[in-house]
Amino acid sequence: MTKRIQMNSGLAGPSKAMLALSAETTRAAKDNGLDHLLVELVKIRASQVNGCAFCLDMHTADAIKQGENPRRIFVLDAWREVDLFSDEERAALELTEAVTRLSETRDVPDDVYDRATAVFTEPQYQALLWMIVVINAWNRLSVTSRAPLPS
Repeated sequence: MTKRIQMNSGLAGPSKAMLALSAETTRAAKDNGLDHLLVELVKIRASQVNGCAFCLDMHTADAIKQGENPRRIFVLDAWREVDLFSDEERAALELTEAVTRLSETRDVPDDVYDRATAVFTEPQYQALLWMIVVINAWNRLSVTSRAPLPS
């Protein structure tokens, strides 16, 4: 496999801006009452859809450190088939998939939007959507640069 240029070196400005955006979206999620484990599930699910090994490695480890049950991570790809996730988590995961697969969905379908806005306040929905956008940006940077797993 061809080794790629890593995106976290060389151009300090964009890297710092992405880190600042990540920190700001995390703060917005917390300030608006989004559960920290729900946020990690969103990051993991988007990373699964995008095939981002680096982000999967990081966010599954983070989730477990924060108290997530590994069993829920093991079945996250099949979340619709199990009853291990709350209504809020299901709405967040469905929204994550719609936004992550935007080239297929072309939009967030009304039923997905309706389920999300039924369980999240407007500020929570906004924070959640920002989280989804940011993890997708990180996935694209990591996948296209073939970011190596930390040792």
